Amino acid sequence: MSPEKYSLIGLMSGTSGDGLDVAYVHFDHQSDWAFEIVQAKTFAFPSELGSMLLRAHTLSGLELSQLDVDFGKWMGAKVRDFCREFQIKPLAIASHGHTVFHQPSKGLSLQIGNGWALHQACGQKVINDFRMLDVQLGGQGAPLVPIGDRLLFPQVDFCLNLGGIANISMEQDGRRIAFDTCPFNLLLNAEAMHLGKPFDSGGEIARSGEVNLTLFEALNQLPFYQVSSAKSLGREEMEGDFIPLINQYNLAPKDILRTLVEHYAYQIASVIRNSTNNEAPSVLITGGGAYNGFFVERLEHYLGKKWQMFDANPELIEFKEAIIFAFLGVLRLRGETNCLASVTGASRDSCGGTIYG
Repeated sequence: MSPEKYSLIGLMSGTSGDGLDVAYVHFDHQSDWAFEIVQAKTFAFPSELGSMLLRAHTLSGLELSQLDVDFGKWMGAKVRDFCREFQIKPLAIASHGHTVFHQPSKGLSLQIGNGWALHQACGQKVINDFRMLDVQLGGQGAPLVPIGDRLLFPQVDFCLNLGGIANISMEQDGRRIAFDTCPFNLLLNAEAMHLGKPFDSGGEIARSGEVNLTLFEALNQLPFYQVSSAKSLGREEMEGDFIPLINQYNLAPKDILRTLVEHYAYQIASVIRNSTNNEAPSVLITGGGAYNGFFVERLEHYLGKKWQMFDANPELIEFKEAIIFAFLGVLRLRGETNCLASVTGASRDSCGGTIYG
């Protein structure tokens, strides 16, 4: 009989390319799963490593192979430091790695951060490469987080993550589904940078702007929103659809921010309202956008104040993906499903991840 208590470290290489999220989490399985975040910390990438990761897709085969090993060693060293600092001994390390290529239509998804190098540098069992089995089963290899949403937050109707792109996960007819709803910080941060700020803190610049109704309506008519099935957004849509449309209007950055926030709130509220029979659905909001108070106000407006915002502490908001990768590692060790075909489109559910050590 497998043990019902597990303590793992989850590693998530931030999509913004600024650092490594490390979360040490206790998991306990009785009738349902419960978890406790014991310690969590972000390690900033050294400037050279960070720049190499950002241009990893342009490197030669030899250079990429070297970066794979170097990044694995660096992550292992940070895990070793983390374990020493907090005097902990995890059962295993579950690492997402850094995505370089993701072309599931070609059967390809590559996350670097070599498992053997990581294992040797930290001296712990390592689990990585969570996507490739699903891709070989005809799936997208993504998103992987919804299995964690289902099992760790069963009391929540909607799990909304507001990173560069906004995505949502929910139960529908006994199946877990998840998809991107709209852009988020990718466009907001770009506008804030026009004003010399890395981001719009609390949404206060957007609050000072005015909605341009013509742009608002044009955004809502973009092709992405006409697709009703599971869907995803990438930089291709940002550069091909969203940014050219916004640029047509020559608006002040504060008015673009205001209009984007209105657009996001409208789109996300529409998904929630159209996907629930609950009079006041509960919503867990994580990612950097959770701190955009003005967006939350506008979301509440479009939901007619008929919703419940799930109480999340800063560690859950900031480290949820690292927490869930630790949980994917637990499921891998138990030999249980950690990737849902209902989400990825694969031929079946699977238990992905390669174990080192």
